[in-house]
Amino acid sequence: MTVDEFMASLANAGPPAGLPAALVGLWHAGREDWDRAHVIVQDNPGRDAAWVHAYLHRVEGDLWNAGYWYRQAGRQECRAPLDEEWRMIAGELLSVS
Repeated sequence: MTVDEFMASLANAGPPAGLPAALVGLWHAGREDWDRAHVIVQDNPGRDAAWVHAYLHRVEGDLWNAGYWYRQAGRQECRAPLDEEWRMIAGELLSVS
């Protein structure tokens, strides 16, 4: 699946089947359902979920907490606009899923 296809799927009632938790969380974030996205990634131990978790805390404006989750993900803190980071995360996670 491409990033554009993933973005187009945001018009659907639910995320595409078979996605890992990090992408499901990112999908809900793309639909501006922060709470649902957060529930999905907060208890997932993977680095990909930690990356999405960091992004969510950036969206929330909690940069201290975002920094913690970027470190858990093994990533540098992102300073790009939020929509660019969302696409970057989607592109990388889709390429490995």
